[in-house]
Amino acid sequence: MIQRQTIDFLKELIENNNRDWFMANKERYETARENVIAFTTELLGLLQKIDPQIDSALDAKKCVMRIYRDIRFSKDKTPYKNYFGVSIPTKGTKAGRAEYYFQISPGNSLIAGGYWMPEADHLKAIRQEIDYNANDLKKIINEPEFVNLFGDFRKQEQLKSVPREYSADNENIDLLKLKSFVAFRPLKDDELLLKNAVSDIAGICGKIYPLNVFLNNALA
Repeated sequence: MIQRQTIDFLKELIENNNRDWFMANKERYETARENVIAFTTELLGLLQKIDPQIDSALDAKKCVMRIYRDIRFSKDKTPYKNYFGVSIPTKGTKAGRAEYYFQISPGNSLIAGGYWMPEADHLKAIRQEIDYNANDLKKIINEPEFVNLFGDFRKQEQLKSVPREYSADNENIDLLKLKSFVAFRPLKDDELLLKNAVSDIAGICGKIYPLNVFLNNALA
């Protein structure tokens, strides 16, 4: 489970996002990061039983994203992210296909999966798969438990215009106009502190698994 001190560290980081405070609390950061790595290691073990597309060689340490922000092109010059992000790719050890994503952020934690903002050739392939096999996707995203967990899959950012390969009267145009193909569920801080938090989150990922299979099949 995620430790209370990990949440507390992030809460204080939000209020003190500067290098002096961070360096004075570097040991707390390292302790929090080790907690997240341990949690990710346990989560990976469960997910690899659910999703065979997750590489058995995947290193939990490499799944935990850097807390240091790239501020070169950002108006926000705060040097640190106020959360821990965990990216668990499928079909290899690098991002670029469907994945699972876990974020620990006080009051704004979440578990997600799918493919966020695919690059142009992948987006084209996914749209083609939807055009050919929309019923397979709709069976996944319209399943009552999926809707209960993640809401309406179609209510993600969409193109304002119709993709040029398709017509406005296509019966699946609401899916074809999507820019991302993501299912996500917010998590309360207290949910992360439960002893069975890892298994609960793995169970949620199990409901995302069919979506990831559909998306990866489009890119095969």
